[in-house]
Amino acid sequence: MAAHLVVRACPPFGVPGVSGVHRDPGHSAAADAAAAAELERDTRSLLDAAELGRAGAMTPRTRAGFLAGRLAQRRFAAELLGVPASDLTAWYSCPRCGTGADISHGRPGYLLRGEAAPLLLSLSRAAGWTLLAGVADPDPGLRLGIDAEDPARADFDGFDDVVLTPAEQRHLAGLRGMALLRGRARLWARKEAWLKMLGTGLQTAPDTLEVLDDAQQTGVNGRAGLRDLPAAETGLPADLVAAVALAVLP
Repeated sequence: MAAHLVVRACPPFGVPGVSGVHRDPGHSAAADAAAAAELERDTRSLLDAAELGRAGAMTPRTRAGFLAGRLAQRRFAAELLGVPASDLTAWYSCPRCGTGADISHGRPGYLLRGEAAPLLLSLSRAAGWTLLAGVADPDPGLRLGIDAEDPARADFDGFDDVVLTPAEQRHLAGLRGMALLRGRARLWARKEAWLKMLGTGLQTAPDTLEVLDDAQQTGVNGRAGLRDLPAAETGLPADLVAAVALAVLP
């Protein structure tokens, strides 16, 4: 049976007193305070020690976004598994640091009542948004990676030389302005999604990985792998770009 991929976007968490965060008309300081109090309450009741420890070293704005994203991921995982979020224990895996309850970064995963939960997860953040992807009860060997990017962050000298292969640079050569930035961000999201799926991250130089066409990343044990994710599928704002990689690896 084909794997059922679920994708969900979560909007930025508005930090009280921080400028530049969109608020609806009529939004009040009391609403900010109530949201912050709810975040703190849910954080204490649902997140694990390693996650809380990592959050404790962050600035208030970064901390709130991180905690909101972790809560969203845990609830997303619980929904896919059909269990209470409180039954899950974070169990991250990093190729350098190992796997366990004391790891707060890398490939996300959970224990369910002491056993590895039958679930693939991937998370990405862009412009304050959190993009989640999950597959419950995955086939053996199936791997998942997702990435979202803000094209504005691709506007710097040297991007092409660091990130793109020669063929990709030629592909974007005729573009200018926002079209160029979106083209760069699209390729970057595809590379990040693929490398997250492999579990290598940026241990693999991005300018050695070509991701121009879907066909170049298909046929892994007969399963299609890499594709762009339109805003209509993710729920992200249309100015962001996203990609997913889902394949069976040997």
